[in-house]
Order: sequence, then C-alpha cells, then structure tokens
Amino acid sequence: MSMNNTPSGERVHIAFFGKRNAGKSSLLNAVTNQNIAVVSDIKGTTTDPVYKSMELLPIGPVIIIDTPGIDDNGTLGELRVKKAKQILNKTDIAVIAVENEMSSFENELVEIIKSKNIPFIVAYTKSDIYNNKTDLKENEICVSSVTKEGINEFKELIGNIKPFENKNKLVSDMLKKGDIAVLVVPIDKAAPKGRLILPQQQVIRDCLDCGAVSVVCKETELKETLDILGEKVKLVITDSQIFPLVDKITPDNILMTSFSVLFARYKGNISQAVLGARQLNNINDNSKILISEGCTHHRQCGDIGTEKLPNMIRKFTGSNPQFVFTSGTEFTENISDYDLIIHCGGCMLNEREMKYRLSMAKDSNIPMTNYGTAIAYMNGILERSLKPFYVLAGQKY
Repeated sequence: MSMNNTPSGERVHIAFFGKRNAGKSSLLNAVTNQNIAVVSDIKGTTTDPVYKSMELLPIGPVIIIDTPGIDDNGTLGELRVKKAKQILNKTDIAVIAVENEMSSFENELVEIIKSKNIPFIVAYTKSDIYNNKTDLKENEICVSSVTKEGINEFKELIGNIKPFENKNKLVSDMLKKGDIAVLVVPIDKAAPKGRLILPQQQVIRDCLDCGAVSVVCKETELKETLDILGEKVKLVITDSQIFPLVDKITPDNILMTSFSVLFARYKGNISQAVLGARQLNNINDNSKILISEGCTHHRQCGDIGTEKLPNMIRKFTGSNPQFVFTSGTEFTENISDYDLIIHCGGCMLNEREMKYRLSMAKDSNIPMTNYGTAIAYMNGILERSLKPFYVLAGQKY
C-alpha cells in the first residue's frame, strides 16, 4: 500500500450485479474503458468477485467490483450467488445489469438493496438489440457496451449519486495547527519491511491536514523524545501491542491513546467497543470468542490476532476459552454461538462493511469490541485511552 494511494477502505465501492450473460462485465469494461472483467458468451465466466481500484470522475477514488451471476445454479453456483450477495455488505453504489426485462432474480436483489439503504441504478445493457424503453425511472438507463450508447450518461448517473460519507475524524478534530502528536511505532518482525502500516499512514496524513506536527519514534526512543519535547506534546498515539509500556513511559499530564482505539471511533462505534470489552469479565472455559481481521496477511510467530491477543485474554480471565479466527471477507454470517467478537481496527474495510458487522453483532445481542479497546481494558488503561476524545474532541462515551 503506497502512501500516495487512497486506501481501499476510503474508496467508494461500486458493485455490478446481474444474471449470467446480462452484460455486466461488458458494461463495467465500457465504463472504465479497460478490460477489467473477462467477457465471454459462456454463462458463468465471472466465478469470483473481481476488484479494480481506479479514479472515476466526478466521484474520485473508487473500487469497481464485478460479481458472479445471481442466477447461477448447482452447488458451486449457489456458493457463487452467496458470494455475490455478500458483496452488498460493502457496496456504496449498486449497479444492476439487466438484459431487457426485470426477472424474479433482479427483483429479489432490488428488495435486498433497498433493505440495506444502498443507492442503485438499473442499467438495461443491450439497447443495440432491444428497443429503448420509454418508461424509465430516474435510476434506470438504457446502454450498449457495443455501440457505447448511453455510457457517458450512465457515468453521469453514477456521479450524481451521493454515497455515504464518513464524517468522523481520526485525530484532526483533537489537534490544531502547531500541536505535536508523538506516534509510537514498534519495529519488530511483524512490522512490514520498509513501510508503515495503514493506520499509521492515515494518522500522519490526518495530522498534516489539520496543521499538526507528527513525531514518529519507536518505543525505545519514546522517553527521550518526550524529555526533549516536554509539555509541547499534546497527544501520544501508540500501537496497541505496547500499550502498557507506553502508558508507564508517558507522564499522566500527557494524553494517550492507540491507533486501534482511534479506529474504533473512526470506523465504528466506540461506545459499543467499550461495552464489548467489559464482556471480558464474563469469559470462562466454556466461552467462544471470534477474533476477526479485515485484511489478509501471512501469519507469523507472535501474530497479534492469533497469538498475542488470545494469550492476553487467557491471562486476564484465568480461563481457556475457544477461539475462532477469520480474516478478509470471511466474517461469519452466523454469530449466535459466540460470547464475544473482537475485531481489528478495520482500516482495510470501508465504512459500510464495518458498520454492517457492528450492526449484525448488535442485532444479535453479541458483544463486540476491537483489538485496541480490549487491550486497553485488560491493562486497566481504557479510561486513559478514551480521555483524548472528551478532553480534546469534546465527546462523551
């Protein structure tokens, strides 16, 4: 992930749905003017969702998603349909490609889309074959990927949609021009070689946007850094894995939080995360905990999600609960068996998908928290990690 690229979690997700051979892949290629999706007369050419990051004016940075046909059949086909419908959980704008007339497949999809409050467009994709419709609704259009008829108008129709915008801030509502924030970044075997992880990049950028000064150091240089800067430091932000160490080093008169706690507020619901963390008091040998990450990466010895966090929980609770791990898009649909869900900060997930996961937990009455909030709670420093929000941002939790 280059620091010059817009993170996938901050891009508008535009997904194309439709029956097999409805022309959705051809439409996607025509809109992007690239051969992103494989096009064939054979039904079911698109077997897995295809993602493409790009700039689409006037929206800006987007992720275009091509999905399998919603009318696929057979055991494998049903799995593809399920995968396609799961894409709705991260979709900001939906495009339904229809060959000529809406069928039960498209009508069912429309109802699901409406229930999720997703803005959508119905594109009749073969205007070069069928006569253009004259009774189109405001969100309907006739296009042809062959003659390019209606493609520009279709782009304008997409551009006129105002997708949900995350108005939360990472740190720029807590810092002002000239304020100094010290970012504590451990460089261990889990750290990516030659770069910073996405949450660290985004916090640095948010500091720049509000005119604040970000000073980055390792935990081994934190004391010296604070001694040099003294009371000029407004806020210390640390990786959650070293929360206890940074808490000891950072004087009480300097506010402190973690990247993960910041993301609990930015991408989700910090109040829900706090309540979820308190559920750790009720964990026992019979409990079942889901630990979920929004990204996929190679697991290493000492991995935070699969090793360090479970060990912290065992030590804090004095018990040995069952742990289940998911990553990427593999957030389970059936969460009723779990006593607690602990999620990563969600930096790779867009706002809609993170809120979907949070609301699923809330609707199922399953406590849900995130890495940093849980770690802060188990180390008795949760209140300190939240203090910047109500001291600097004027918020209450």
